[in-house]
Amino acid sequence: MKLRLDTQSTPSSMSVIITTAALMGLGVVMVFSAGESLGAGPFDKGFLASPELRQAAFTCIALCALLIVSIIPSRIWAIRKGKWIQPVVFLALIALTLLAMVLIPGIGEKRNGARRWLNVGPDSLGLGFQPSEIAKLALTLFLAAWCAWIGPRIRKFWTGLLPTLMFVGLFVGLVGVEDFGTAALLALVGTCVILGAGARLWHIILMGMPAVIGLIYLVIQRPNRVQRLLTFMNPEADPQGAGYQPVQSLLTIASGGWWGRGLGAGVQKYGYLPEGRTDFIFSVICEELGIIGGIAVIGLFAVLLWQGRKATSRAPSDFGRLLALGVTLMVGFQAAINIAVVTVSVPTKGISLPLVSAGGTGVIFFAILIGLLANVARAAPTEEPQWDSGPSDAEWPNAEMAAGGAA
Repeated sequence: MKLRLDTQSTPSSMSVIITTAALMGLGVVMVFSAGESLGAGPFDKGFLASPELRQAAFTCIALCALLIVSIIPSRIWAIRKGKWIQPVVFLALIALTLLAMVLIPGIGEKRNGARRWLNVGPDSLGLGFQPSEIAKLALTLFLAAWCAWIGPRIRKFWTGLLPTLMFVGLFVGLVGVEDFGTAALLALVGTCVILGAGARLWHIILMGMPAVIGLIYLVIQRPNRVQRLLTFMNPEADPQGAGYQPVQSLLTIASGGWWGRGLGAGVQKYGYLPEGRTDFIFSVICEELGIIGGIAVIGLFAVLLWQGRKATSRAPSDFGRLLALGVTLMVGFQAAINIAVVTVSVPTKGISLPLVSAGGTGVIFFAILIGLLANVARAAPTEEPQWDSGPSDAEWPNAEMAAGGAA
């Protein structure tokens, strides 16, 4: 297999890369700020014991991965007819295997009451990753490749739509056992990509009924998920218990006002706001940088989504179009869900703010996803008019003969 690197850049791809780098840079700064304590600083703890230094290192790795993926042609992930080696199928099988492994006691590690992690290396290093992050990449790539390969057959229920939905359901089911928020995100993105591929809406609605039943089952099988729903209805009813986190999140946002307390001057991170470095980092941003800072973060995501929409509409192939659509929706929906959670607009879920929240696995795999988006944007034709400059040097003799014959 020959691989040719495409090093030409376009304004859209550069906008995607610059915006992503800005979000990752902001994430590193805010993780350092949110991780401040009255004890030892990040440089006093040592590299492995400092979440802030590790986040900075992972962000550098993520940025390198973004740049590399953005120049490797994304078509290598498309399904090729008659080929035994299909990288996208191999990636999907790896992701499903890891999702199954994390559910096995003794292999998967429990953190914060949920078995979502697989350890890497000795326990003393404290290194691990969440297979659900790999699942976001694998599902997005496979759906784009599969739907582009079957083409119009996606409009046929039994031979097109049903096998595709069964594959999405397998991912959603394995993730949803321990992580309902990510499972709902995968289901939402998967459904939208399938619709974008040309599936019939009434087929999706018909299959949505058992899907809703499955999601309801995932909710009621865990008492803590039911408790989150009840708490969301009235978090002030138990401000020191079940409603503590949403109440503290709102207090953190409100205490910043329009312009914030100043970078590093936040108070809620000193033991008042749980998960301030991870899922609730947007609250810390609003406290220290104000509502204006929060709007700026939303604006950066809006720019990224706008460039994703442009890449989707200009993609030169069905695979590129569906891949750009899937990546854009994955980033956009997760960011929207996270911001909705910290503003108590939806029940609390363990879902991070893409590229900004602390978490090495998340920032690296989201960088890879956005690298694929930048690659599609790079391959998309520009809007500049292509002027006809006349025949080339090789065509001049034929042009002269045609002119002589016309004369």
